Amino acid sequence: MTGTRKSVVVLFLLPALVLLGALVVYPIGYSLIRSFYDQSGDSFAGFDNYETLFTDDGIRTALKNNVIWVVFAPTVATALGLIFAVLTERIRWGTAFKLVVFMPMAISMLAAGIIFRLVYDQDPDKGVANAVWVGVHDTFAESSAFPKAHPGRDSPLKPAGGGAFITKQPVGAGTPVALPLVGVAPDLMPDGAKKAATAEPADGKVTGTTWQDFTRGKGVGKLGGVDAAELGYAGMKIEAVKDGEVVATATAAGDGTFTLPAAADGALLRLPADNFKEPYNGLNWLGPSLVTPAIIGSYVWMWAGFAMVLIAAGLAGMPRELLEAARVDGANEWQVFRRVTVPLLAPVLAVVVVTLMINVLKVFDLVFIIAPGSSQDDANVLALELYRKGFASDQPGVASAIAVFLLLLVVPVMWFNVRRLRREVRR
Repeated sequence: MTGTRKSVVVLFLLPALVLLGALVVYPIGYSLIRSFYDQSGDSFAGFDNYETLFTDDGIRTALKNNVIWVVFAPTVATALGLIFAVLTERIRWGTAFKLVVFMPMAISMLAAGIIFRLVYDQDPDKGVANAVWVGVHDTFAESSAFPKAHPGRDSPLKPAGGGAFITKQPVGAGTPVALPLVGVAPDLMPDGAKKAATAEPADGKVTGTTWQDFTRGKGVGKLGGVDAAELGYAGMKIEAVKDGEVVATATAAGDGTFTLPAAADGALLRLPADNFKEPYNGLNWLGPSLVTPAIIGSYVWMWAGFAMVLIAAGLAGMPRELLEAARVDGANEWQVFRRVTVPLLAPVLAVVVVTLMINVLKVFDLVFIIAPGSSQDDANVLALELYRKGFASDQPGVASAIAVFLLLLVVPVMWFNVRRLRREVRR
C-alpha cells in the first residue's frame, strides 16, 4: 500500500477513531484514573475504593443480585425463546404469535418498568399479577365476605376468641334467634344477600336470622330487630356448641335465615372465625423477598422475543434431512429435539445467551423504576449502585471503581464471544 493510499485510509477512519476515542477510550481511561482518587478527587486513595466494593453492604447486595440476574435471566429468556421458536415453526399462525411475543422489544425499559410497576401492584383491583393470583386462590379457598362484621350495641353475641363470636345464652328449639351484626358497608355485602327476614319458629328445631343491623338515617330502624331496608348475611356459617363440641352446623340463606336440627336445642350458637377472616390480597411481589424475581420476570417478558427471533432464524437454516433421518431411525420428537435440534442450534443459543449476559450486567432501568423505595436496597444491582454512589451519595471514586469492575466482568464474556465468532469464520 502506497503512502497516498495509507493517508486516504487514515483520513476516512479518522472521524470514527475520534468518536471512538472521545466516547469510549477517554471515558474508560478517566474512570480508571478517577477510581484511584478520593471523594474530592484531589488525593490519591490507592485501592481503597476497590476495597469498598467488597466491604460495603449495598455493593455486596448488588453483586449478589447481579449473579442471580446473570444466572437466571439469560437462561429463562433463552429457554422460552427456544420453546416458542420450535413450537410455532410449523403452525399457520406462528408468524403472528412471534410478532406478539417480539412486540415488547419495541417498548423502552422505562415504559416496561412503569407497566410492570402497575402489574405488580399489591391491590388486586389494580395489579394484574395479584388479581390473577387472588382469583386462583379464591377458587380453592373462598375469602370471607364479612371481614369487618362484629356485634353492635346490646348484642346477644360476645367474642369467643380467635375472631369468632358466640351467644351469651343457650338457645331453645321453637324460639327464633336473632344474631345481629354491624360493620359491613352496604356496597360490600355479598351478591347473594337479600332483604333480611325474621325466621319462623319450627317445632323441634332452632331457627334464627343473622343480618346487618343497620339502616341509614338518624332514628331510622330498630336496634336488634329486622327492618325492611336491612340485608341478611348470606352464606354466614353458624355452629351449635355444647360442652365445647360442635353438635350441628348451618349456613344462612340469602335473607339471613338459618335452621338447625333438634341437636342444637340448649346449645350456644357460634359464628366461627372463618366468617370474618380478612380477604386474601395476594403476594407482595415488590417486597424484599420477591422483588428481584419479579423484576427478572419483566426482563424476560421483554427479551424472550429477541431470543425467539434469533433462534427461529437458526431453525430456518437447519438441514431438514438430518431431522427426517433421525425420525426415520425411530427417534421420537423429544429425542429429535434434544439430540439433533439443540446441538445444531448450539452456536445460535450461545449468541443469545452471551448477548443477554452482557445486557443483564448493565441492567438499571427496570430495577430503578419497578422496585419501590422500601425494597430498592434488596433489588439493588451494580449499575444502580453506580448511579446511587455517583449521584445520590456523592462518592465518584467508588462509582468509578464500580464502573471499572463492571467492565472487567463484561470483558471475559466479550472475549468468549469474539473467539467463538472467529471459530465460526474459520469454518
